[in-house]
Amino acid sequence: MHAVDSAVTPGNWDHYRSAVVDVRFPDRTVHVEPRPAGTAGGFFPEAAGGRAVHVITAWNPYGRTAPADANARAQTLLLDEVRRRGLAWWSAVGGDAGGTHREESVAVVGLGDAAARDLGRRFGQDAIFAWTPGAWRVLACGTDAVAVSGWTSSENGRCAGPR
Repeated sequence: MHAVDSAVTPGNWDHYRSAVVDVRFPDRTVHVEPRPAGTAGGFFPEAAGGRAVHVITAWNPYGRTAPADANARAQTLLLDEVRRRGLAWWSAVGGDAGGTHREESVAVVGLGDAAARDLGRRFGQDAIFAWTPGAWRVLACGTDAVAVSGWTSSENGRCAGPR
């Protein structure tokens, strides 16, 4: 399902490659999940202007479960940084396809891949996501590893809950 370059991948790489994300837009919540490369279907935000939407979290740095209050503080700092940079963003939730694991995230428009990786790395993340009209990519923050797949989206996703 995914093409991966030859760079070293983080330990949880397979989890990141199969993760799903719900993005909360003002008028809908959209559930995005990976599909075979070359597949792209469903809603993609017009406001992104065709640019990548990077999904970044500050939760559970270095792949280790952190206490809820530490995750909340880190996520607040991430949102403060996104706002300080004047980037367009939406709230998001990423997790496993079964819905048993979820992490508050932010879907950001206006960063290149390198800057998005740097921001993820700053918050201790192994990987971030890059959603474009033609692909869903997992980008390692500590190496050049990239997993490329397609995507599909549907409204009213499973991961999102009240904020």
